[in-house]
Order: sequence, then C-alpha cells, then structure tokens
Amino acid sequence: MPDVRLTSPQGRWILLTTVLGSSMALLDSTVVNVALPRIGRDLDADMAALQWTVNAYMVTLAGLILLGGALGDRFGRRKVFVVGVVWFAVASLLCGIAPNAGVLIAARALQGVGGALLTPGSLALIQASFHPDDRGRAVGLWSGFGGIGAAVGPFVGGWLVDGPGWRWVFLLNVPLALLCVPVALRHVPESGGGQRAGGRFDVLGAVLGALALALVTYALIEAGGGGAVVAVSAVAGLAAAVTFVVVERRRPDPMMPPDIFASRQFTAVNLVTLCVYAALGGFFFLAALQLQVVVGYSALAAGTALLPTTVLMLLLSARSGELADRIGPRIPLTVGPLLCAAGMLLMLRVGPGASYPADVLPALMVLGLGMVTLVAPLTATVLGSVSVVRAGLASGINNAAARAAGLMVVAALPLLAGMGEEAYREPTAFDTAFGKSMGWCAGALVAGAVIAAAVVRRPPPDCKRPECLRQGGVTAPPLEGEPVRKKLP
Repeated sequence: MPDVRLTSPQGRWILLTTVLGSSMALLDSTVVNVALPRIGRDLDADMAALQWTVNAYMVTLAGLILLGGALGDRFGRRKVFVVGVVWFAVASLLCGIAPNAGVLIAARALQGVGGALLTPGSLALIQASFHPDDRGRAVGLWSGFGGIGAAVGPFVGGWLVDGPGWRWVFLLNVPLALLCVPVALRHVPESGGGQRAGGRFDVLGAVLGALALALVTYALIEAGGGGAVVAVSAVAGLAAAVTFVVVERRRPDPMMPPDIFASRQFTAVNLVTLCVYAALGGFFFLAALQLQVVVGYSALAAGTALLPTTVLMLLLSARSGELADRIGPRIPLTVGPLLCAAGMLLMLRVGPGASYPADVLPALMVLGLGMVTLVAPLTATVLGSVSVVRAGLASGINNAAARAAGLMVVAALPLLAGMGEEAYREPTAFDTAFGKSMGWCAGALVAGAVIAAAVVRRPPPDCKRPECLRQGGVTAPPLEGEPVRKKLP
C-alpha cells in the first residue's frame, strides 16, 4: 500500500515533479496556437503548414497515449514518466531551433510521442505514491495547479512570442525538464514495474491507430489541391482504420477492447465527446488567429483575451460536478454544449474593430460557462458507464477520442470553410472563413447535445467517481482512474 503523506517533504517533491511534468504538455498544447501567425511569417509557411504544426503533435499523442499508460504499468511509472519528460524536452529543443516548417512539424510529432509517455504517468504517480487518506487532496492540488498552468499558458505564450520570440514557447520546456527529472529520480518512488508481465503490448494497434489518423489528416489538409496522392492517402487511412478495428477484435490483450463499446452509455458519451472536443479544438485553433489576423491583437493580447474560459473552468468545474451528481448528467451534457454553441455564434460579432468588452468577452464567458457545465459530468459519466475494473481504460479511450476529434477538425475546418493557402495573411478572407467555421462548430455542439438528451442516463451509485474535481485543460478531458490490475502469481 502506498504510504507517502502529503505533508512530508517527499510528498511535496512528488507533487512538484508531477505538476511540472503535466504542465509541460498542457502548456504546449495551449500556447502554440497563439504563436501560429508569427511562426507562419518567420518560416514562410502556408496554412497547411500551420495546421500540421498543431496536428503533428496531436497525431502521435492521440495514437500512442493508451500505449504510454501500458508501458508505465509494465516497466515502471516513474521510469516511463522520466523518459517521457526527457523525450519531450529534446523534441522541444528541436522545435525551438527548427530552420524551416518541415523540421518543426517533424519535431512536433516527436513531441507528441513524449507527451504520450509523460501524460498518463503524471496522475498515475500520485495515485500510486500517496497514502489513501491523502490521495484525494493530492489529486486536488495537482489538478488545481495544472489548471493554473493552463490559465497562464496563453498569457506566457503571448508574452514570449511578442518578446524573445516564438521559439521560446518550445525552449521553455528545457529548463522545466532539467528541474523535473532530478526531482523525480531522487524523490518519487517507483511503481507499476512488472505488472501484466504475462500480457503483450498492442504495438500494432497503436501504430495502426496513429497511421490512420495521420493519413486521413493528410488527405483532409491537402484536399484543396486534389490529386492522386490525396485520394490514395484517404483510402489508405480508411483501410488502416478498418484494419485497426479487425486487429483489436482478434488480439487477446487489445489496446482498445471493442467489447467496451457494448455499453450504450459509454458509446453515447464518447460520441458526445467527439462532437464537443471537435468544436472546441476548432475554436481554439482559429480564435487565436482571428484575434491577431483580423482584429489586430498582438500575441500577448490574443493569449490574454482567451483566459476567461480557462479561469471559469478552474473556479467552477468542481461545483458543476457536484450539481451533476445531484441531478444526473443528462441535463448538464445537453445544456453545456448548447451554451458552447451559443458562445461560438456570438464570436461571429468578432471582426475588424471588435470591442473586447462588448464583443469578445461576452462570447468567451458564454463559451466558458458551457464548458464548465459539461466537462466534469462528461468525465463522471465515462467512468460510471463501465465496471470499476475498466474505469481507467474508459478514461484513456475517452481522452484519446477527444484528442483525435480535435486533430480531425483542425484538418477539416479550413477545407470546409474554404480557407486558401495564404488565408492567415488575408484578414478579409480569414474573417469570412472564421464565420463559416464557427457555424460548423456550433452545429457539432448541437449534435452532441441531441445525443446526450436522447441516450445519456444517470450512472449507477456504486460506480467509479472522478478524482480530478478542478478542470483547467481545454484540449481533452482529464485522464482518470487507475484500472484494477491482475496480481502476478
């Protein structure tokens, strides 16, 4: 049984290193969007390159995050966490010194691999290290500090872009890693090594999943130019996705067991997740561009402008979760997406000469309230829709689904909205495309609300409950719940 107490020096060191590790990935996922216009100008990159700057990271992260958790169980959570931090820092250094867009995109893909290793390990280390009496408070502090990091991320990113330059958005991860790794090696106990030793890693499933995402993403981003390569990529991506499903059905120990979707509630809430996080991914990708390209904000002003959504989540998500416990998840998961849709439609007022208090802030407040309303109940419903033994797996699948949804929408929205290669350099054209994109995002949110209203019901009273009560991230639901493992003989 874990016995580290939160008030002990070791407990404080464990909390520090897990917060630092998770903050690296969380900060990177929120601040890069703010830097995109400057990256495009400095590297002479077109719109497709900016899409890949975001999506190269998301392809490897979404495709490998479930495998990253399994590696921690087998080889030791601290060991895999430290490898992930070092990998992420080296990839960040490559991003920071990238001479052109191609190198930056390749380095971003490597960053995603590091993120897939360190992200599952951060919360798992807390769950495996602290005494049961202190674990809830430790998780609360971890999620709270992580939320603060998410809130200040766009502000810090904007300051770096306007000051020393966009490269420091990535280079900042190197000193964080230099602090995190020695603390982890000295103070964090190892856990998880040797578990599931009789099983096999589903490397083939992970590779097929990432390959399907990458090929379909390529086809969507390059579809505007047409050609045989795009068609072949689309067909190959769909074939990889079908092969992934077949492989997962036949493997004895699959990464994503198909029978988990036998739960109608689990399937429904993941469809809601796809709709919600597709819309949110599209919004946060385009909003920072809209504020800079069309409204004329600096990177710092654009990053600061987006703070209200994260601050509202940090302050109110725990209360939203308590309310959902009392009234059930169906109403929050119906009302929340509708509020988010209203916020995105309000963003149609944000154009040339827009006023922040009159135009931008009201839209972000409505959007933030919608996110507050839905995120905590979404996590609780995912955990409650399967047996306690599979709660960790269910959370991992839901997290990966949210990231895959964000990935697909960043690839598809510019195509759907008619953005050209130079769209981010043409304010009028970008403003028109942004308006169309917000309509698509609002439609996805309404679809999610309809699914929730029709299918989602209250989970059973003895189900797994979320431990992360405060939510700060906007790219995916939190990874929750360590699955119960079979003991080695």
